[in-house]
Amino acid sequence: MKRWIAMFLGAVLVPIAPGPAHARPGGDGWRPLAPIAGGPRQEHSAAAVGDRIYVVGGIVGDSAGGFVTTDRVEVYDVRRDTWSDAAPLPVAMNHPNVAVAGGRLYVLGGLSGGASWQALPDCFVYDPRADRWTRLPSMPLDMARGSAAVGTRGARIYLAGGMRTLTPAPGGVQDTVDTVSSYDVVTGRWEALPHLPQARDHVGGAIVGTVFYVVGGRDRGQVNVRDTVYAYDLRSRRWTQRSPMPTARGGVAAAAVGASVYVFGGEGDHDGTGPDAVFAETEAYDTVHDRWRRLAPMPVPRHGTAAVAVDGAIYIAGGGVEGGGAPVDVNDSYRPR
Repeated sequence: MKRWIAMFLGAVLVPIAPGPAHARPGGDGWRPLAPIAGGPRQEHSAAAVGDRIYVVGGIVGDSAGGFVTTDRVEVYDVRRDTWSDAAPLPVAMNHPNVAVAGGRLYVLGGLSGGASWQALPDCFVYDPRADRWTRLPSMPLDMARGSAAVGTRGARIYLAGGMRTLTPAPGGVQDTVDTVSSYDVVTGRWEALPHLPQARDHVGGAIVGTVFYVVGGRDRGQVNVRDTVYAYDLRSRRWTQRSPMPTARGGVAAAAVGASVYVFGGEGDHDGTGPDAVFAETEAYDTVHDRWRRLAPMPVPRHGTAAVAVDGAIYIAGGGVEGGGAPVDVNDSYRPR
């Protein structure tokens, strides 16, 4: 298997020699699982309906040694440790904004394109029973972006930050936004909400109780990673800032279990070692006491992936193992103690 590297702020696409990338047993709470059946992918999103995790869109390797945006949707059964295919996305996307509400899967925009990835306003809903996508009215153009933090409470899906343009080439544009919006799955209405205190993309997001947490991320490039934790109160509609994450990083995966938000991996400038470092860090934020703790690191450090909580365990499929694009098929889980 080849791995593909595209440095978003570095060299052009080049293939590299294959190497081991499967998760190893060990560490408290980590468990290796069946690798992605369809092969390596990253810059996707994921969400769960019951015991089934849907891995949506992203980038995959092509025959020329680079990568392309995919419409593929794969389903991981957490009980059986098996993979299957679902109906593909009507439009190929990377960095899609994905959420589940009312037992259905929603895709609310993302990025796509060739040499430069641009925001798509396209929205779709997926019915797992019928294995069918239905097009929804597009989101307002001024809200269109990919790579947003996403959270769901009741019938509302919340999006914070993201980016309108990502050019995966040396010095390429990375257009980060501070936009915050919500979508009501019942009425189909979009609402503009108070902006983030600062623009963020490739950011972690989770709702705990009535607070939407937006964690880490970056602002216009891998050299500009952040440790910030912003909290949006869904009732008062106000942003506050909480204790910072111990390790500043973007391209993270995040999920909530109980009253804690768990943040995995990432990409960026790590202690001055350069913008293309990939992080193994696992850190958890206690939303009750406003404090962080460090946990066992990822067996396979990755960025550009997604974390999904099911029955107290957090599942992480795919991602990149080098700066930029280097997709792998690794699939593992972390169960907090």
